[in-house]
Amino acid sequence: MSRDFDIIVIGAGIAGASVAAHLAETRRVAILEMEERPGYHTTGRSASTYEPNYGPAPIRALTRASRKAFDQGHYLTPRETLFLMAEGQDDSFAALMAAQQGMLEIAVSAALGKHPLLRADYARRAVLDPATADIDVDLLHQTFLRQFKSRGGVLHCAKGVIALAHEGGWTVTAGGETFRAEVIVNAAGAWGDRVAELAGLTPIGLQPKRRSIAVVPGPDGHKVMDWPLIGDVGETWYCKPQGGKLIVSPADATPVDPHDAYADDMALAEGIDRFQQAVTFEVTRVDHTWGGLRSFAPDGTPVVGFDPQAEGFFWLIGQGGYGIQTSPALSHLAAAMVKGEAVPGYIADEGLVARDLSPARFAQ
Repeated sequence: MSRDFDIIVIGAGIAGASVAAHLAETRRVAILEMEERPGYHTTGRSASTYEPNYGPAPIRALTRASRKAFDQGHYLTPRETLFLMAEGQDDSFAALMAAQQGMLEIAVSAALGKHPLLRADYARRAVLDPATADIDVDLLHQTFLRQFKSRGGVLHCAKGVIALAHEGGWTVTAGGETFRAEVIVNAAGAWGDRVAELAGLTPIGLQPKRRSIAVVPGPDGHKVMDWPLIGDVGETWYCKPQGGKLIVSPADATPVDPHDAYADDMALAEGIDRFQQAVTFEVTRVDHTWGGLRSFAPDGTPVVGFDPQAEGFFWLIGQGGYGIQTSPALSHLAAAMVKGEAVPGYIADEGLVARDLSPARFAQ
């Protein structure tokens, strides 16, 4: 089997799988994944939500630009989101409303009608986002991987990269084998800076942050899957129906090293307590918990583009908690940039400027 490619993508999560699917249309592409299966870390541990008003401006633009692809692929199931302003969260409410598109402030009484267990005295104000939805993350990820393979792409799992060298092209040592390519796409998620260091490059300053989730049974006699996602505008908790149960999170963002993440029990206890302050439902049992990593560049915006100091080294990291909801547009954009093409028009129309994502913004 050939070990020579035009492009090697490091990482088979949603970022790597999606950009590789696009690139494989016209290039010989391989994905090297350190785990035994793709999507083991962040991609497989998502709250699976499409939130077009969530995140910094470039993220919101990419999320909006992704909507058509999500709709065409039937990856979304509509689920409204209720943002609740608790006492003392006026500034957070103002910040949310200043940046939003398509959200509606509704009476607190109307919010109570959307979610039957909300306490009448919890929210001072309420905002509804009718454009949010659940994402079928597994279908989306597997579709990208199938497209990649059908276009001749080669996926190598259990191939953790241990060395990168550039001598007229890139040589990659992974899993006891050597691979070669003109271009490396660093889509290694929380391990993105470590990959860069193997290539002898200056790290971006990527910071993985843990997010903890508890899965709890819903109250008897209620169809929880009909409920909206709810959370406070201060981002101290949220609750979403999923799989006939409820997932509750403290929306924690604890800095950690790259690792196989697990939930923080203390953070979960605090999040469940905040949730219970907002509803009349008492959580008496936690079915299971899980943790994921959301990795951020120092300014909170993804890093997408060729390294200014290294020929053929392309960054695709720092998607934070937004990698899945932006993946259709971000992968199309990244593939265009790898090939030296312009920002696709439908993405530019949403206000996305490629230089806002460039790794050159961190150059000293």
